[in-house]
Amino acid sequence: MNIYQINMGIAISPLVKPIQTSVEGLSGKIIIIDAMNILYQFVTTIRQYDGTPLKDSHGNITSHLTGLFSRCTRLMQKGLKLAFVFDGEMPALKAAERARRDALKTKAIDALKEATEAKDTKAMKKYSTQSTKITTQIIEESKELLDALGIPVIQAPSEGEGQAAYMVKKGDGDYVGSQDYDCLLYGAPKVVRNLNISSRRKKINALTYKTILPEILILKDFLKNLDLTINQLRALAMLVGTDFNIGGIKGLGPKKSIQMVKQFGEDFESLFKEVKWDDFFDVPWKEVYELVSNIPITNNYKLEWKEIDKDKLNKLLVEEHDFSQNRINNALEELEKNKLKTQQTNLGNFFK
Repeated sequence: MNIYQINMGIAISPLVKPIQTSVEGLSGKIIIIDAMNILYQFVTTIRQYDGTPLKDSHGNITSHLTGLFSRCTRLMQKGLKLAFVFDGEMPALKAAERARRDALKTKAIDALKEATEAKDTKAMKKYSTQSTKITTQIIEESKELLDALGIPVIQAPSEGEGQAAYMVKKGDGDYVGSQDYDCLLYGAPKVVRNLNISSRRKKINALTYKTILPEILILKDFLKNLDLTINQLRALAMLVGTDFNIGGIKGLGPKKSIQMVKQFGEDFESLFKEVKWDDFFDVPWKEVYELVSNIPITNNYKLEWKEIDKDKLNKLLVEEHDFSQNRINNALEELEKNKLKTQQTNLGNFFK
């Protein structure tokens, strides 16, 4: 678990029973992806042996571009329609979580300096990953790359996952693409995790690999299995902890929290009084609940998939960041082959 995954996601993961699928099984589906979630994955995992991120000849980080180009083109080859939502203004209630993350980064940066001086590559990799930051440059270059690939980019007014959940709930997408569970709190009807072509992932602190397949979470089934309403799920999340109330109520795990939520039904005033919410948090529970229930969203977006702009793609990747021209050409050729194959299949089905 990375330090950015919300506490609620960590706590309820044992309660989740996802449905395994395949990338091929998602062909033709529209996936609304939480951009910040996937960018963080790329910049923390696509690195050299000592933890140093990939860089071009000018010293600019390219891990995000490598990950995005590879992941998107391969998924597009499989027939998936992608759209990316980027975070907007951070909610004021998230300030404490930001401060916590910044403190962890500062600590990791200091530890990285010591590991570098000691030439401890194992520690260097560990602390380099923990000190990672998603900069404005990384975000803007990612948007530029997605636009060159013809992939829609949506700017959320607040949390990207909240906007993605709204779009799927509205019917503009089939799934929210995210590793985190908090998009369920925002009412995402369907979520797909582990959206990757490769099914092998190295085990933490081990030389072996494990099989990781895409998995689907269906909100209505999740709520049915737990015998909870969406409102109760939000209350449950607040008990175990979210980005807006870090750590949750001490002494309450997910199973005990479920029992308490069911005991009080939707009488949340009595529930949070019983668990002594005010002893743990300065912010009223209603304020957190209201934010989770009504995260700011916008209808000011357009889902339009365009043709790939090869010139723009080559300028960004090859000219500015030293990517191999052959690599770019090969990926685009595979995309074109898949497009022709799909057209021929559809034409064949039409005449049946």
